[in-house]
Amino acid sequence: MPNQQPRGTQSPVVLVILDGWGIGRDEPGNAVLAASTPVMDRLLDTYPSSTLLCSGEHVGLPSGQMGNSEVGHTNLGAGFIVHQSIVRIDRAIADGSFAQNTALLEAIDRTSSGDHALHLIGLLSDGGVHSHIRHLDALLALAAERGAGRVIIHAITDGRDTSPTSGTRFVADLEERIAAAGAGQIGTVMGRYYAMDRDHRWERTQAAYDALVHGTGTTANSALAAVERSYAEEVTDEFIDPTVIASPDGRPSTIADGDSVILFNFRADRVRQLTRALALSDFDGFERGARPRDLHLATMVP
Repeated sequence: MPNQQPRGTQSPVVLVILDGWGIGRDEPGNAVLAASTPVMDRLLDTYPSSTLLCSGEHVGLPSGQMGNSEVGHTNLGAGFIVHQSIVRIDRAIADGSFAQNTALLEAIDRTSSGDHALHLIGLLSDGGVHSHIRHLDALLALAAERGAGRVIIHAITDGRDTSPTSGTRFVADLEERIAAAGAGQIGTVMGRYYAMDRDHRWERTQAAYDALVHGTGTTANSALAAVERSYAEEVTDEFIDPTVIASPDGRPSTIADGDSVILFNFRADRVRQLTRALALSDFDGFERGARPRDLHLATMVP
């Protein structure tokens, strides 16, 4: 007799995820349609199929925001729409709870005497995968409203979730935002290759750390000049060397004793190494040298 599955029992199900495989319009550049895919064609022709929407509000992202691997896996695993960190932060900004967040207020208010600086570290990007510039805007506005002391922005350039040469636009926009907020200056610029490594390539993290804490590395008179010089050397945003920007008042822009640090990336995996280097007393990733004491550090996510 044929091997038949008894009625009413469950058959095994295999979930196979093909990263990068999507259903798109039949137009130039659609690699899936251009390729020879006999197995997938046969499966679609033989068995029932359906489609999933994998971007925007369908996966807990803002409307119009592209999806990504982590978001897709999170929603598939949960079986329902999981509102992502970017949406939760956006909502907090909109309803005013962002400006009442205890962790943020503690970090900002301890600098109001003017004796200490507030350092804002994060990816300068509108890619929405690891950060979004509108969250930096909200932090700048909150810092100005609370009378923070010196506000120093350490800009990590993207080039992966955005165009590889969009850094000049983001830096120029940031300088306008600083002027509008009435608070802030850019202290360092560095590519995510250094500041956002997650594979224990500690020499990269150390280069970022040394610029932030010790002021060592390449120097430039302005953030825009640093990015433009990198482009002239055919180095795109992701790989910009950690660069210390000259302070308008001549004071160092490095992280010092008693300062506050807010890391505004909302995805933790690629700022974990840098956060550990800044926060942990028991750290063996690399030799840090003299480290800032009494540092107050806050992040956007646990």
